[in-house]
Amino acid sequence: MNTWLTIDAESDFSIYNLPFGIFSTSSLSPRVGIAIGDYALDLSKLNSAGLLSNDKLTNDVLVNNYLNDFIALGKQVTVPIRERIQNLLCDENNKDAVNHCLVNLSDVTMHMPVQVGDYTDFYSSIEHATNVGMMFRDPENALLPNWKHIPVGYHGRSSSIVPSGTEIHRPKGQVLPKGEDKPIFSPCRLLDFELEMAFIVGKSTKLGSSVSTDEAADHIFGMTLFNDWSARDIQKWEYVPLGPFLGKSFASTTAAWVVTLEALAPFKVDGPVQDPPVQPYLAYSGQHNYNINLEVAICPEGGTDNVVSKSNYKYMYWNMAQQLAHHTVNGCNINVGDMMASGTISGKDESSYGSMLEISWAGSKSLTLNDGSERKFIKDGDTVKLNGYCEKDGMRVGFGEASGKILPAT
Repeated sequence: MNTWLTIDAESDFSIYNLPFGIFSTSSLSPRVGIAIGDYALDLSKLNSAGLLSNDKLTNDVLVNNYLNDFIALGKQVTVPIRERIQNLLCDENNKDAVNHCLVNLSDVTMHMPVQVGDYTDFYSSIEHATNVGMMFRDPENALLPNWKHIPVGYHGRSSSIVPSGTEIHRPKGQVLPKGEDKPIFSPCRLLDFELEMAFIVGKSTKLGSSVSTDEAADHIFGMTLFNDWSARDIQKWEYVPLGPFLGKSFASTTAAWVVTLEALAPFKVDGPVQDPPVQPYLAYSGQHNYNINLEVAICPEGGTDNVVSKSNYKYMYWNMAQQLAHHTVNGCNINVGDMMASGTISGKDESSYGSMLEISWAGSKSLTLNDGSERKFIKDGDTVKLNGYCEKDGMRVGFGEASGKILPAT
């Protein structure tokens, strides 16, 4: 597939990708856009020029604060629109008309891609779950008894999900200092990132219905990078008996661009063998894992990036189809724009651990950055950057960046 637009070979936003997001400029209100190379393509302008030719693409859908209304048109509309735009970008005859609809990414402000009604965080990396179990429970029996039987998850706080680039204040809460028997109120001392990905629900269901693993792909619009910030000391004190609360709800960072499942299709791979066999409603056919290279960097205030983790989404034990099937098997309804995160994505060796909790092994060892400073957890002034991309047979599909800087507690 060849486009007339000049695109760097290392760009996340190739002609094979075309992710969707919401952007604005000093003169344009928030609207639906597609990332291509160094540009955002304004779908409203493209539609007004008569280049999309779909009567469901109204101005209200395309000039919008969120992608929800566009996604709700359904894949019978959104998939052909993306394909039409691919064709426009490959046909020289449309070059002049499409050029009028391009805006330099350097001139845009990116916004939350979707309005998140509900957010669920899973715990689906067997490597991560095993590491945590070895640290805090029994090294010989690290996984809890239910872990290989259900995609463990919890319902999180959607209001504190923020777009890439948003600065985050260090959270405060109750912590139990080591060796003490009474908690204190304090700023978090053990602030962590979690390398995750999230999928965006693209098709709603009614209360009482469920989604099978075979149907799941029809209900998933696409994926984005996700950092589920964690206050480990607050979390440790509060999570028994009901699980995460203040240690998670203070902030999560999402990338601004949503990569469609259609763009990711060439990068499908087999998932890990699941043993013991799963319940029939969690059984699936075909490939539902994706070969997505993931990377985390820490940039200290005034410093340079330090890559601290290189992992891959293909390691996930529980896939998206199983997560969605389990989420809805009890009749729970889902809505367009709902976000479901993977849980920390760790690989099989130390270089691929997806959190500082694992990298520092619960604070027992330090990581030295290139400026000579050391980290066991995230310090004030640090910016954490997540990146991810797929690459195969000359095709590159990337996710942009999910970054956030930590400010002191208020």
